[in-house]
Amino acid sequence: MSIEFEKFHGTGNDFVVVDADEYVPDRGAFAREVCDRRDGVRLTDGGAAAEQGKSSESVGADGTLFLALEPNFSPPRAVMTLVQPDGSTAAMCGNGARCAAKWAAERTGADTVMLDTQAGTRRAEIADDEVTIEMGAPSFAPEEVPLAADREEPLLEETIEGVELTAVNTGVPHGVAFVEDVDEVALDAVAPAVRRADVFPDGANVTFASRRDEGDSAETATFDQRTYERGVEGETRACGTGAVAIAAVARRLGEVEEDAESVAVFPPGGRLGVAFDGERASLTGPAEREFEGEIASTPEPRRLSEA
Repeated sequence: MSIEFEKFHGTGNDFVVVDADEYVPDRGAFAREVCDRRDGVRLTDGGAAAEQGKSSESVGADGTLFLALEPNFSPPRAVMTLVQPDGSTAAMCGNGARCAAKWAAERTGADTVMLDTQAGTRRAEIADDEVTIEMGAPSFAPEEVPLAADREEPLLEETIEGVELTAVNTGVPHGVAFVEDVDEVALDAVAPAVRRADVFPDGANVTFASRRDEGDSAETATFDQRTYERGVEGETRACGTGAVAIAAVARRLGEVEEDAESVAVFPPGGRLGVAFDGERASLTGPAEREFEGEIASTPEPRRLSEA
């Protein structure tokens, strides 16, 4: 059995994309295999093909997107399921959604796509390699982040595992910390304890932000970003839900004007733009197709005794 796939990235946040019509008996096992940064999918010396076991600068991925396209809708719709490198499923991924929209647009010729995610239906606008995706309204409510069951108030600027955090859900839970310089944070040492802290029953992504010296304009605040993602269990080159989390927390804490309509966020992979229409956010950035390939086989489902 072989599985055809494509590799996309959004601001360096990369994904293996598989048409949901492909038969994958165990999506978790498949994602663990193809996303592995040492032995996962990679671009071969031949160019537009990929296989396991050959050297490349682009090995593995931050997740696998299984996409079911409904091209006869207007605008076209796609159902998006993100399976992470540890085999878990995430409700939402901003950069993954932008890559999914780009994939659907390439197949339909549409410049608008509707994405059905576990966090809700999101509209995407595609302009060449730039994609804007609706992200919904960030929530600080304890039951929606979610926070531990005994908490009745939002978690705002509270020290958790030695880090002063604010908790927000932007499709997935984030703990956001503002620091002087994100480059000075020992992310792999600090973030795992926060990610698994008791206050986050479902775990959380851990995002650090620091203000940049320069701004795009007098109206736009700018922040550097680093994010440790649950499910990836490491730092990613960009995190779209994390960029939205930074902007939402900045507005809540007064780091920017409460009614600020746009915030520019700079993860290691590039630039992401966050805009607000009232309380609802959108995310804009590049989404690019890297290569396509075929995997010769797919893992069989694990027996219960192996789980």
